[in-house]
Order: sequence, then C-alpha cells, then structure tokens
Amino acid sequence: MTKRLRVLGVILSLAGLGFVVAGGIAYSRVQDGYGSLQAFSEQQNVTLSYDESGQLTDRGTTEGAQAILSLLTNDWSYPVDRADLDPNDPLVNTASEYMYQMATIAYHTLNGAQTVALPEDVEYKGEVFAAGTYQFDVDGRYWAGFDRQHPIEGPAREQAWSGTTHALIAELGVGTVTHSTLQMGLAIAAILAGIGLLAVLCGLGLVWAAGAKSTGTTTIDVAALGFDTFEAPDLVGASA
Repeated sequence: MTKRLRVLGVILSLAGLGFVVAGGIAYSRVQDGYGSLQAFSEQQNVTLSYDESGQLTDRGTTEGAQAILSLLTNDWSYPVDRADLDPNDPLVNTASEYMYQMATIAYHTLNGAQTVALPEDVEYKGEVFAAGTYQFDVDGRYWAGFDRQHPIEGPAREQAWSGTTHALIAELGVGTVTHSTLQMGLAIAAILAGIGLLAVLCGLGLVWAAGAKSTGTTTIDVAALGFDTFEAPDLVGASA
C-alpha cells in the first residue's frame, strides 16, 4: 500500500511540475504581448490630457472629460479601471485608456454638427429642399440612426461617421481587446502555476506520508472482543 502511495505521489508531483512549467511559458508569452503593445503605443504616441491637479481634461476642461466618462460608463456600461487613468503615465496603453479615447472620438462625433451643401433643389417625401447650405446637428445619432436617403441626413452621416472615424474607433477597439486578452492570459498563467504548486505539495505529502514509520505498539483488549480466556489447541494430542 505504501509503495502505491509513493508512486501516486511521484506522479502527482511530476504532473504539478508540468503545470508550473506551463504557467511559466504562458507568463512569458503574456510579457511578450505586453512589450509589443507598449512599443505600439509608444510609436503612436497618443496621450490623455490632465490638469495640474491630476484630473482628466478634454479640450481644456474637466467638464468635457466627465461628459466623455459618462458616455463610456453610463451609455456604454464599460467598467473603467480608474487606476489606468494615471496622470503620471498619460500614454494610451491600457484597456480603459483605449476605451476612453474611443469614447472621446464618439462623443465629439455624436455632439457635432455637419455642413451640407445642396447644389440644386431636391424633393424628398413631398418636401422640397432648396439649393444652398444647411447646418445639420448630429444630435446623438450613431451610423444607423440617420436616414441615408434624406438629402441632408445622408451626406451628414457620411461626413460625421467618416471612414477615418470608423478606422480610429476600430483601431482603439483592437487595443482594448489586446490589453484585456493579455490580462486574461496573466490570470491563466497564475492559475496554472497555482494548480501546479498545489499538486507538487500534495504529491510530496503523499511520498512523505507513505515513508513514515510507525513507532508505537498496538494493544488488543481481548475482553472487549468478548473472550474471557484463550486456550491454545493441543496440537500434540491432535497429531497423535
């Protein structure tokens, strides 16, 4: 029995070492990813703005930054990690910073106005739009919120949600997903290492327990077993 426990302990320890090695490899890959993301962020050199007290600002005001954060946390329900918004490290290189920058672009697009010029009169659904220049407020409309066939709304949509705007949002989204994935990878590496260390300890414990020797003596209470006396059989007489 003890031999089997020793074998089981050795197998469990070896399996645990495999998990520890896998956790180390995963951690190494995650660090490579962090290094690449940091290098990419440094090349882009996009930074957030803070005032002297360390508060986020947008176009020089903290009110603008708070409006952007409201869009991000309330409308989009994104769980911002405030620790990522560090005035001592304004470089956009974390998930929350990428999402804040994305919300900045979206906020100004949603609250902007577009100038649309009609070269000639246009009739749409019984209404005539005379040739001229029109100012159109986006008024919180996303891409799908416009009437693309409308002679004013259609061109305004193309101008507000331009290819550049979509491309910037998509690029920032990639940064957000990349950083979030790296965080998950770090957690997986920690889990693998934790499981491995636990398995190693359990395996070594089995080996130790199986190798322990008993130094005490065992006594049997004969009376408790229901026997008052014990007589040995007469083996000599039986053999005769």
